[in-house]
Amino acid sequence: MKILHILGLASLLWLTGCATTNTPGDNTPVPLPAPSDTSTSQAPQYPAGPLRPITAGAAQGHVVAGISAPSDLWDRIRRGFAMPDLETDQVRDREQWYATRPDYMQRMTERSSKYLFHIVEELERRGMPTELALLPYIESAFNPQAISSAKAAGMWQFMPATGTYFDLKQNAFRDDRRDVLASTRAALDYLQKLHGMFGDWHLALAAYNWGEGSVARAIARNEKQGLGTGYTDLNMPAETRMYVPKLQAVKNIVAEPTRFSTDLPVIHNHPYFQSVEITRDIDVKLVASLAGIRLEDFRALNPSLHKPVILSAGMPQILLPWDNAQVFRKNLAAYNEGQYASWTVWTVPNTMSVTAAAQRVGMDVGDLRQMNGIPPRMMIKAGSALMVPRAAGKGADVSEHVADNGQIAFTPEIVTRRTAVRAGKRDTVASIAQRYKVKAADVADWNDLKLTGKFKAGEKVVMYLPVRLTAIAQARTGARPAAGKAPAHTTAKVSPKRKGGTPSKRKR
Repeated sequence: MKILHILGLASLLWLTGCATTNTPGDNTPVPLPAPSDTSTSQAPQYPAGPLRPITAGAAQGHVVAGISAPSDLWDRIRRGFAMPDLETDQVRDREQWYATRPDYMQRMTERSSKYLFHIVEELERRGMPTELALLPYIESAFNPQAISSAKAAGMWQFMPATGTYFDLKQNAFRDDRRDVLASTRAALDYLQKLHGMFGDWHLALAAYNWGEGSVARAIARNEKQGLGTGYTDLNMPAETRMYVPKLQAVKNIVAEPTRFSTDLPVIHNHPYFQSVEITRDIDVKLVASLAGIRLEDFRALNPSLHKPVILSAGMPQILLPWDNAQVFRKNLAAYNEGQYASWTVWTVPNTMSVTAAAQRVGMDVGDLRQMNGIPPRMMIKAGSALMVPRAAGKGADVSEHVADNGQIAFTPEIVTRRTAVRAGKRDTVASIAQRYKVKAADVADWNDLKLTGKFKAGEKVVMYLPVRLTAIAQARTGARPAAGKAPAHTTAKVSPKRKGGTPSKRKR
């Protein structure tokens, strides 16, 4: 009986097992149905059966790509060369020129070490040839303070108008044509634009130097004559003719320095600087002190600054050497020794002399001129933004509008001269003043008369007139200047109206 009971129980368990499917804890593999897929001719293959150890596969015939980082920045630049090489006599000439000036090459490459990493990063991000990182060698020898005779500025040498087109601020406090980040962004934008226009990097470089319109016209002339339209085919100025050969020569030296007996200084493949946020106006000297760097090192990374103070509303970030950035942040957070900025901006309410402006702000005249670049024999026009001392513990930071748009404008001082004019019939103090566009009170004072005073016909009337008006008065009356010493300068009265406009200086 006991044996029958055991057999019955075993039969029941066997029947139950036949009626169930695999459960989540079951180790038995279950083949999955192949999905219907009409995009391929073969159905996917899935493994079946028990799991098996993974074995090493055959590697014959496979090439393993290297993933090592470039040893230095020069190596990284070489790996990104993508422009076709130019082989001309001009290239050989420039190779010889650079190779025979090792001191010049050394200074130039050492100066570039602060900026090259950032430029290469930007070129790679945009997918552009890394040869273009060498272009500032040709433009400015990597000097961000360089300025040409044509007023091009910065290491990328932007003209004022071109800089404005690419949103490089140029105001009383900074010139972004010299800014490391902003000018590099603008230069690469411009080069990309030119490459899109001409479809050729050599032509794009020619346009960068000569102007896109000049290159387009040169191409059109050659097309009309059935001539080639490449860089070497065009008729262009000597400077542009040598422009790409200079870049090619530097490229060749970087590619094979030993062949040219050139020793390139080591430039490590990591950032030289980092950006640091500025949230309030602060003196440049204080920043350098808190960062633990020399003032000249700060200016090398922030060359766009014109003034001794950073206006945070217009320049919310600065560049500091990588290791010094954290030092600056730490020291700034702990700084409690007084105000951050000892300078601020004063907007001139009305046109005035430098002397009057200096008196208003409590500065020495010479110091005001030097700080704001005021030339001699000039008055300051209304609305000008002047850098002036900031009272201790007083004054808010400069507004964004002023920090971004502040300019200084001048007008020539009016030099007056004592002269005598003859009164006509029924001339009065008022009529003389109206004729020469001066104040009646001044005419009365110069001639010891009342405002209601009258002159006899032919009587000499003493006047202090601007030099230009003096000449006009003498031509009208035939009078010569009367004896007496004229004041050196007076505040301008009302300038005489002249026909025609004043010629303006064109931006190139």
